Amino acid sequence: MKVFFYYFLLFFIYSVLGWIIESSLVSFYEKKFVNRGFLIGPYCPIYGYGSLAMILYLDQYKDNAITVFLLGVVICTILEYFTSYIMEVLFKTRWWDYSDKKFNLNGRVCGKNAILFGIGGIFIIYVAQPFLTKILSFIPDIALFPISIVLFIIFLTDTIFSLNIMTRFKKTITSIDLKKDSTQEFSKMVRDAISNNHRIFQKRLMTAFPNLDFNKVIEFKNKIKEELRETSKK
Repeated sequence: MKVFFYYFLLFFIYSVLGWIIESSLVSFYEKKFVNRGFLIGPYCPIYGYGSLAMILYLDQYKDNAITVFLLGVVICTILEYFTSYIMEVLFKTRWWDYSDKKFNLNGRVCGKNAILFGIGGIFIIYVAQPFLTKILSFIPDIALFPISIVLFIIFLTDTIFSLNIMTRFKKTITSIDLKKDSTQEFSKMVRDAISNNHRIFQKRLMTAFPNLDFNKVIEFKNKIKEELRETSKK
């Protein structure tokens, strides 16, 4: 049981670190604060899962940095690809798209990210994990349990609540009959239209994933125009 709490804390810490890094980078490029991830709290679970996978599998290869780098590329690229695929199947929309990047595969993964994953593997195995292992070793067993339970309840509640919001978001997209399209102008129109709904968590999703792809945006454009005309008559 202690091992479970230990790895959950690692998962949580790396999820938070991933959120900090990604939100900082995106905010820098966007020149405004962007809260990344689909959960409400400041964490991105994909980084937690990826980090745990590397910790559990790559530690045995830490005597060979090249192997650690290459396996980090493979493990996290596969994780990112299937995460993108599963989310698209569940919610009928593309949450990120690297189609404009070099060496991309179906727009789900790209060469740049793959290299960053390899660098991340090096950082985790040789820097972050030894440091975190030492820090967590100072936490007494009597405190490890309540800390883990509280964080787990917060994370689980957030996940359930956010998935509920995402389900509503999916229904909104389905109701307006959108499909994939890469036209930036129309995509912005869709984001703006959906953002007019003042439910904070739906707006949170649109901010976190600015590159959502939609289909039949021309038809949707006409629907928006029609709705605006009807509104102006009232």
